[in-house]
Amino acid sequence: MAGIFKAYDIRGIYGDTLTADLATRIGRAFVDFLGCRKVVIGRDMRSHSPAMFEALARGVTAQGADVIDVGICSTPMCYYANGSLGADASIMITASHNPGEWNGMKMCREQAIPISGPTGIETLEQLVTGGNLQPMAATPGHISRHDIVPAYVQHIRSFADIRRPLRIAIDYANAMGIVEARALEGLFDSSALFDTLDGSFPNHEANPLDHETLEPLQHLISEGGPFDFGIAFDGDADRVGFVDERGEIVPMDLITALIAQTMLKKQTGRIFYDLRSSKAVPEAITESGGTPMMSRVGHAFIKRQMRDADALFAGELSGHYYFRENYFTESSALAVIYVANLVSAGQQPLSALIAPLRRYAPSGEVNSTVANVDAVFARLRAAFPDARFTELDGLTVEYDKWWFNVRASNTEPLVRLNLEAGAPAEMAARRDEVLALIRA
Repeated sequence: MAGIFKAYDIRGIYGDTLTADLATRIGRAFVDFLGCRKVVIGRDMRSHSPAMFEALARGVTAQGADVIDVGICSTPMCYYANGSLGADASIMITASHNPGEWNGMKMCREQAIPISGPTGIETLEQLVTGGNLQPMAATPGHISRHDIVPAYVQHIRSFADIRRPLRIAIDYANAMGIVEARALEGLFDSSALFDTLDGSFPNHEANPLDHETLEPLQHLISEGGPFDFGIAFDGDADRVGFVDERGEIVPMDLITALIAQTMLKKQTGRIFYDLRSSKAVPEAITESGGTPMMSRVGHAFIKRQMRDADALFAGELSGHYYFRENYFTESSALAVIYVANLVSAGQQPLSALIAPLRRYAPSGEVNSTVANVDAVFARLRAAFPDARFTELDGLTVEYDKWWFNVRASNTEPLVRLNLEAGAPAEMAARRDEVLALIRA
């Protein structure tokens, strides 16, 4: 299987580590594992996604389950279809921002509850590799087609409250943001980059977390303005990055704080943030009358905690924004609408709205290749004996005026450092100090 069964999804190179035959077996195992009778399947714009759909649907129907084919859609649309159509499960065929030769599957139970490694993907791997599949059904399931886009568009647009004309720059990355942004059409004027579906990603990687990805958007805002702000979608449009009216990148965790502040003006409640986020995020939530809740990294963890706590909203440093109103799942279009509502409501530009949240100096995520993660953690504990330690996800080390988190990659021999301090000079000095220990 060459490691295609990941922590949060299935992902591999199509025709090599992920074949049509394997997709069919995964479909059969999926039905065997969940006992589902009605499965939503969506797909992205990759050239082999139609073949993946045919193979996967063949496996699902072979076990007697019906398939609702929602066609080419964003991942948030697939989640919405799962919940709104009363399906037992869903599978989104996508490899997100991975290069064009890759493909994969994001899987959910009913109500768009995610399936991660411990909650199902490991079991699926065992069923697929062990060959312990149930016999094919005497009567196979059938495939029906359903266009989910109109209902999703109506759902998302119901949250729009645009008070003045806005102009937005949008980088679609030749990917599913083109479909996701159907929910934004007509709400404001926009200028587009890379707005043709092309699964080869001819212009740049579809990953707004990578600052290089945002450079064309920054250039458009600087040269083609004025714009109120810019947005960039990832490959399957479950993430979105923001650039302000000056062309400066807005940290994704600060967008979490901004949306939280907006929500909390209308209702109080719990809001989750991932542990890599700036300390400004829980501070802003508390100041706005909400209850901040820290989560480990990963959509499966944060969605489960949101459901358990009936939380209003959650955000991750990666640009995932989760909404109770969308079955506790991501909606990049809804995140854009919340920001647009806020910008249009007053006289301040996005940069001014974000400025009070830029309270600390962040390092950004810094990766290091290491041979022994446990040895790294031991060195850090020994070096900072008087710190406060948390092991929710990796190791978090806290002092009153600075903190850092080090966590291992799920897929690579890397550890990822996020550090924050009160001033840039202190941040740089602490970052270098911690990196020296990590790389010793």
